[in-house]
Amino acid sequence: MNRIHPHSLGLALGIFLALFHAIWSVLVFLGVAQSMMDTILNLHMIVPFITIAGFSLVNAVLLVVVTGVIGYVFGWLLGVIWNRYAVK
Repeated sequence: MNRIHPHSLGLALGIFLALFHAIWSVLVFLGVAQSMMDTILNLHMIVPFITIAGFSLVNAVLLVVVTGVIGYVFGWLLGVIWNRYAVK
């Protein structure tokens, strides 16, 4: 097995999660997040019980930054664990 650069994996996962949540923030801003959430819950045969709050730029920025940092940390940890236990 090949070694992984923990920093690179952390950046990749952090950027992916930040981008995913940035898209979610845009959907909230556009006012389509509630209908999407209702549809997803209905597909799982769950009566919709979630109400999407109004858009807040501060919350959107915090969401993207926090998930990016969390993604980086988990990606970095995964890279370290991979290199320690999966690489022989």
